[in-house]
Amino acid sequence: MSEGPGAGTPAHGASGVCGGTPVDEGPSARRASTGEGAAPAAGSGPAAASVRDTNPPSADASSHPTATADTSTADTSPSPTASTGPSPSPTASTSPSPSPTASTSPSPSPTAAVGTRTLGLVYPPAGRNRDYTGMQLAFIGGVAEAATAYDYDVLLSPANRASDVSFRRMVDGGRVEGVIVMEIKLEDDRVEHLARTGFPFVTIGRNSRAEETGWVDLDFAGLARGCVYHLADLGHRRIAFVNRSEQLFQSGYGFAHLGLEGYTKAMAEQVLTPHAYLCDDEVTAGEAVLEQILRDDPATTSLVTMNEAALEGLYRGLIRHGRNVPRDFSVVGVAAGHWAERVNPQLTAAEIPAKEMSRVAVDLIMRRLTKPGAPPRHVLLKPLISLRDSTGPCRPVPGSEPEKEFPDLDQFPDLPDLPDPPDSDF
Repeated sequence: MSEGPGAGTPAHGASGVCGGTPVDEGPSARRASTGEGAAPAAGSGPAAASVRDTNPPSADASSHPTATADTSTADTSPSPTASTGPSPSPTASTSPSPSPTASTSPSPSPTAAVGTRTLGLVYPPAGRNRDYTGMQLAFIGGVAEAATAYDYDVLLSPANRASDVSFRRMVDGGRVEGVIVMEIKLEDDRVEHLARTGFPFVTIGRNSRAEETGWVDLDFAGLARGCVYHLADLGHRRIAFVNRSEQLFQSGYGFAHLGLEGYTKAMAEQVLTPHAYLCDDEVTAGEAVLEQILRDDPATTSLVTMNEAALEGLYRGLIRHGRNVPRDFSVVGVAAGHWAERVNPQLTAAEIPAKEMSRVAVDLIMRRLTKPGAPPRHVLLKPLISLRDSTGPCRPVPGSEPEKEFPDLDQFPDLPDLPDPPDSDF
């Protein structure tokens, strides 16, 4: 288990008093437009961190509109208002993305194997004694499935660095026509190598070269902020954040940094003290981190998590401490739907649409292959936060409430003396 040094667990000091307003079931959230060249979505200014209630019987979770719209800038401003709608479809900004290098996009590299009808997928290796997460497998399967629609095969390369043999063999050996890189880092030499050589590629995720390359990503910063605002609306003031592992964070993976950025920004906007923790992708690590959270601040009443693999451990830790969810403690996060629904009570969460993002990535690389001179396209998905059963109004932990203050009677003007009551006849 990795604690919070990498994320910087700050000092305590937030009030234990609950306050705020209940969730307002306001106007419907923006829905994603479908198809390339879609018109901008309504309300593309400062937008709400949308919340969807999954409990009404009219909800249809099977209808997910497809978002393949382009975006150069994304609005991630959360709002305390909540919206309802029938499905957790991602939303996306739709303004075109005029990259500064769009007019000089590199042509396919001579090493690209034109005619092989094969795409490459580069992803981080699981590492010794570790399994691939369900989320990673969902992306890999999603890319393979989407590629078949174009009659293409997929060659896999578990590579962390451009110097890895499997990566070099795939790219320099002329085995594939184009490459999709997933789980990219803020500074990623695989992306640098592909850009430098002019090899056709797109990324799942974005980094410092975002304007120069095509990508699809999830608005992790905006979602983390929206989760904080949802809890604050319910009156929570002590809100912890459970991130991914220290190894991922220190390696510079973008989603871990963007999630922390969104959380800390929202806490500052709410004038609250942040408490962020790094956590390995394991159940036991989740239990250990929950212990650390309550040891650091026993008055904590809620948390935001981006670590779905540790979710069951977080729940176990709360049970051990006698904290009922959501009566005594609220949990909200960013997670795949099957993770959110397997815990009890089910998790209020923004779903990571792995299959959708994989399909968009394949669409983008095929566009790159057929139109090599076209400007790169950027797709930022903004899923709704689905209200389930893990969040509720804040109930302060016994002993965390401040002492009640009574006015000093000396501050009041002199009052006339009242006559003594008459003697009782009894």
